[in-house]
Amino acid sequence: MALDETKDSDKIYDIDGFTYIIDKEFLDKIKPVKVDFQGYGFKLTANIDFGAGKESGCSGCGTTCS
Repeated sequence: MALDETKDSDKIYDIDGFTYIIDKEFLDKIKPVKVDFQGYGFKLTANIDFGAGKESGCSGCGTTCS
């Protein structure tokens, strides 16, 4: 996840006061995708292999993600 400006190739979702932007072609490859806020970070769940069956999670802005 990162801050980004919208492009013509993006799909935009406004959910609960947050705006999510994702490339349409990438979305087709990973959907469904789920974003959960957990404490001080986000957990992403998608139909993509992040390596060795692990889920990807970030502990907060500016920290290292696995």
